[in-house]
Amino acid sequence: MPRSSSGSLPGKADGAEIRFTAVTRSTRADFEELFGQPGAPKYCWCMAWRHSSRDHIQNDEKKRMMMALIEAGTPVGIIAEVDGKAVGWCSVAPRETYRRLSKQQDDSEKGVWSIVCFYVPRALRGGGLAPALLDAAIDHAFAKGARVVEAYPVDQAAPSYRFMGFRDMFAARGFHETGTAGSRRHVMRLER
Repeated sequence: MPRSSSGSLPGKADGAEIRFTAVTRSTRADFEELFGQPGAPKYCWCMAWRHSSRDHIQNDEKKRMMMALIEAGTPVGIIAEVDGKAVGWCSVAPRETYRRLSKQQDDSEKGVWSIVCFYVPRALRGGGLAPALLDAAIDHAFAKGARVVEAYPVDQAAPSYRFMGFRDMFAARGFHETGTAGSRRHVMRLER
């Protein structure tokens, strides 16, 4: 995949190049470094929506489980890099690699990729990195054979699930709402 985008990030020179790369065996060290930084979501290692046989798992076990998925070649998401340093994450993968994401989900439907999480360090928030990650995640999913990209964002005022992205960001890219998942999350889809 690698994809690049010109954009500027806070603290970076204008025109800094953002590179997007799938997390694989060869890039997992960058993913580990990003999640190991202060303030990063190392408490979940992006396992909250993934299949697990247990409800309560320690952080080190979550990391081990994620690394096992990566080692097995399971798609897990993409990272954004600036100047060779990982600066953001989006969990985008085939829907069947996650646990059930909404009550209306039709598990017989094939070719659906889901976007379930973003991580942008606090110092870079508001600088356009999340929308750039979304664009790259959409491109990545369709390049890997997705028929549909599905997401579960919330409204800007929502007090929780904000890591799933905001509804308006998806609507601006042509996603349409097909229902809800719980009381706050919208189920939105994009087809090409």
